[in-house]
Amino acid sequence: MTEFSPELTEGRSGHFVDPERLSQWLQTHIDEFCGPVTVAQFSGGQSNPTYLLTTPTQQYVLRSKPLGVLLPSAHAIDREYRLLRALHGTTVPIADAFCYCSDTSVIGAEFYVMEYVRGRVLWESSLPGMGRSERRSIFNELGRVMAELHSVDVDAAGLRDFGKTGNYFDRQISRWTRQYRASETHPIGSLERLMEWLPVNIPARQKTTLVHGDFRIDNVIFDATEPRVLAVLDWELSTLGDPLADFSYLCLAWHLPVEGFRGLAGRSNAELEQMGIPSERDFVSQYCKRTGIEDIGAGDWYFYLAYNLFRVAAILQGVMKRALDGNASSSQALEYGERAALTADIGWTCAERAMARCAVNTDRPLNL
Repeated sequence: MTEFSPELTEGRSGHFVDPERLSQWLQTHIDEFCGPVTVAQFSGGQSNPTYLLTTPTQQYVLRSKPLGVLLPSAHAIDREYRLLRALHGTTVPIADAFCYCSDTSVIGAEFYVMEYVRGRVLWESSLPGMGRSERRSIFNELGRVMAELHSVDVDAAGLRDFGKTGNYFDRQISRWTRQYRASETHPIGSLERLMEWLPVNIPARQKTTLVHGDFRIDNVIFDATEPRVLAVLDWELSTLGDPLADFSYLCLAWHLPVEGFRGLAGRSNAELEQMGIPSERDFVSQYCKRTGIEDIGAGDWYFYLAYNLFRVAAILQGVMKRALDGNASSSQALEYGERAALTADIGWTCAERAMARCAVNTDRPLNL
C-alpha cells in the first residue's frame, strides 16, 4: 500500500471557505502560523465538511459544521475538539488539535483546526493488495487501539462529564429514533421493527468507558509502511458509553457486504484465514482478553450488532435528508443515503438471530 493521497476538490457548492478571512483568524490563534493559505475540501465525509489547509510552511486539517438547518445535537464539533485536547498525551493515537472557532462569521460555520497526519487510510476491510501477515497485523492493531481507547481513565483525562453514566442503550436508541424521525423521507419496515424490538431487549450487563462511536478501518490513519495506527479520526459521536456497543460497531465489517459497504460478509472463516483476516469470533475473543471482559452470550452479541445497524441506518437516513435538502457535505450523499434500508434489513436479521439464540439458551457462549 502507498501513502494516502486524499481526493480533494476546490470546494463543493455551499461549502466555500474564504482563505483570506480564514488566514487572518488563524494568524492570531495558531503559534508559528504563516499564511497565505489555500483551501481544498476532502471529497469523502458524510457529516462534517473537512478541508486540507496548505501554507508555505505547513499543512493543517479543518473540520466544520455543515451549513444550513441541522438536526438537534448533530455535528457537535466543539465536543470533538474538546476530546482531542483531552486525549493528547494518552496512549490513544490522535491528531493534535490546535484551535476551535465558534465565530460563524469567519467561514460561515463553527470549526476547529488540527494537524495533518500523513499516512495510509485503508478503505476496504478485505485489505486488497496486502499479504496474509500484513492483514493479520492490521487487524491486530485495530483491536489493540480500540482496547486502549476503552481503557482511558476518564477522570484523569477530565472527561467524567463528557457523557452520562448508565442506561446507555436506552438513551442512544431514543436519540437515534428521534434523529430518524426528524429525517424520515419514506417508510422502512425493518427499521420500524428494530425501533420496537431494541428497547425491550437490552442486555443486562452494561459498562461505561469512553467510546468513539464511529470506529472503523477507514477512520484511522496507519503509518505509511508499518501496521501502526498514527491517528484515530472523526470523533463527532464520541461520549461515555458501553464499550461493547463501540467494539461491535467495528465488527459490522463481518456482516456488511462488499458492494456498497466494503465489508467481509459472505466470506467463510476458511477464506478469511487464508487471507490473514481473523474470524469474527477470534477478533472478539482477542478484544475480550485485552479488556478483561468475560465471554459474551450469543444473544447479547447479536443485540449489539442489531443496535449498531439500526444506528447506521438512522445516520444514513440523515445523509439522505441532507442530500435532498441540498446541504450534504459529500457529492455522494444521495448514494450513501439510499443504503439506509439495506442496513436496517441486515440489522433486523441480527435481531432475529438474537431471538433464535435466546430461545435456545440465553447463557450460551458466543459461537459465530
